[in-house]
Amino acid sequence: MFNKILIANRGEIACRIQRTCARLGIGTVAVYSDADARAQHVRLADEGRWIGGARPTDSYLRGERIIEAALATGAQAIHPGFGFLSENADFAEAVADAGLTFIGPSAASMRKMGSKAGAKILMSAAGVPVVPGYTGEDQDPQLLAREAERVGFPLMIKAAHGGGGKGMRVVRTAAEFMAALESCQREARGAFGRDRVLLERYVERPRHIEIQIFGDLHGEVIHLNERECSAQRRYQKVIEESPSPFVTPELRAAMGAAAIQAGAAIDYANAGTVEFIVGPAGDFYFMEINTRLQVEHPVTEMVTGLDLVELQLQIAAGGRLAELVPLRPVPTRGHAIEVRLYAEDPEAGFLPGSGRVEMLRLPQPSASVRLDSGVVEGDSVTVHYDPMIAKLIVHETDRSQALALLRRALADTIVVGPKSNVEFLERLSRHPSVVDATIDTGYLDRHLDEVMTVNTGLPEDVLVAIAVRALLDEEYAASARGRSGSDPHSPWCLADGWRHGHPGKRLKHLLHRDALIEVAAHGHDGDYSLYIGARRLEVRGAQLAADSVDFLLGERAVRLRVRALPNGYLAHDGEQRYSLTLRHPYAFERAKSGGGDAVRAPMPGRIVAVRVDADAEVLDDQELIVMEAMKMEITLRAPRAGKVAEIRATVGEFVEADMVLVQLVS
Repeated sequence: MFNKILIANRGEIACRIQRTCARLGIGTVAVYSDADARAQHVRLADEGRWIGGARPTDSYLRGERIIEAALATGAQAIHPGFGFLSENADFAEAVADAGLTFIGPSAASMRKMGSKAGAKILMSAAGVPVVPGYTGEDQDPQLLAREAERVGFPLMIKAAHGGGGKGMRVVRTAAEFMAALESCQREARGAFGRDRVLLERYVERPRHIEIQIFGDLHGEVIHLNERECSAQRRYQKVIEESPSPFVTPELRAAMGAAAIQAGAAIDYANAGTVEFIVGPAGDFYFMEINTRLQVEHPVTEMVTGLDLVELQLQIAAGGRLAELVPLRPVPTRGHAIEVRLYAEDPEAGFLPGSGRVEMLRLPQPSASVRLDSGVVEGDSVTVHYDPMIAKLIVHETDRSQALALLRRALADTIVVGPKSNVEFLERLSRHPSVVDATIDTGYLDRHLDEVMTVNTGLPEDVLVAIAVRALLDEEYAASARGRSGSDPHSPWCLADGWRHGHPGKRLKHLLHRDALIEVAAHGHDGDYSLYIGARRLEVRGAQLAADSVDFLLGERAVRLRVRALPNGYLAHDGEQRYSLTLRHPYAFERAKSGGGDAVRAPMPGRIVAVRVDADAEVLDDQELIVMEAMKMEITLRAPRAGKVAEIRATVGEFVEADMVLVQLVS
């Protein structure tokens, strides 16, 4: 085994590898850029090394700097994690040439899988089922268009080099092909440096099921059963689980055998994932082999009881699978589900977010609830990297119990700062397509509105609970000030609303989805008469208990979870969360300025295309600018019809959030 390894990655995967190394007594070296010198993965490591600027091309993609850091710190091996250089054969080869161990497959195996086109040819020759398509090197657009007609529509255009849903487009008609090809190639060039694509038949309503494999340096390849990742949005996985509720024992055996066959065909060693698309009838086709550890590997760990990072280290050190994992087939226990908590705004098209995490509350880890995170409260989510905050993994005896536990864990999750997808995940975990396990890879893209639809009304019990919590908090704070002052019995240290000559009244202004609600309260110490508009509500015996508020509302007993936020409150009724901002009743509010003449950058990013010229006449919703931020393309469109007065951005330029990119005139 190794004494010290360098982790050539950041975020939650770097922290996750560090935890295993700490348990095994292995020292760790973290690398960092200008953007994350004080990030969690650096603070957890035994030592850290700066490798360059904030952009990945200036740091995490600079293999020579990473190898230099490993040699300078005395590390014996480099673990690439996932993303960045994890599937770069040249980097793996350079690591070996430097006398270090690359914790992953060999460069030769990677090169066989580095091209999706070459991989399909190789797998077909090895007898692994593949989808019909075109994998040739001739990338002439007209030839590709003819091949598309031959393969038939719908078809998929895929970047031949890369993964993670980048450089992929579904084309349903010949008329759409050229525009989709151009977009796919541009995204592939930006993400992977190469724009070669392949074409393949698009299987309607498929499942995405992958098999975790491991190979050792002695020629054995095994599989650790399957994970289902069919809940996707734009090819990005949203929910991952194991075992698949769709896979029968017979299908599992067939897919496992095909995955082992695929691994053996490329002399595979270490952790890898063979990904298949599976038709409704159970027909399955090879998609690719990810030659690295996958983001969703924790669900396999939860059901098998294996630590896959430890297994990677043991295999890289020469261990034999026959001794490390002796049982065949590998037994599993229970059901595990993983979701990815992102800084993104689902209501704004899942626009990635950035900024300081002002408040982060995650569920309490246990034997059944696991959290893999590289972000803690006070950290910043930077525009330069993936905006993942944490992975939440739950494990229970069966799928229904796992889903119930997932919902409870999500209800315990709070993110304040950048917007997050936690509310979207809560709704998705209750959606019939997930509950009934009928979801396919395209379902969310076809029916996203079903999951996005949310009850925007505010239940009376929720409003009252938040108002009561605000009143009690005010009273407790005043009492605490009194106890710490020179006169704990001073009437000025009470918050009971007392007034000379008339009943006291306290006003609470609460903002819910841009609607301002005024609550007038008479009373104190848990007994209140609340006036909301024309309604009068009587509250008696209100008390705070941990994160809950208990009270009598008329003749009903009410108990709701209400937690304080930096500028308001969050209530949860067991199915939905409600966030209300607390406003001072007499606060000055600046008038909102209108205007639809400026097209602004929604976040920091790089301009990849300018679709119009100055003085051009444009239509409402016409595409004007394409920018890239946080590994995704964002299309900016005209807010109205008009004339382009000025273009303030050029291709390749890095722009800041809220910068005006295009100015329109009537």
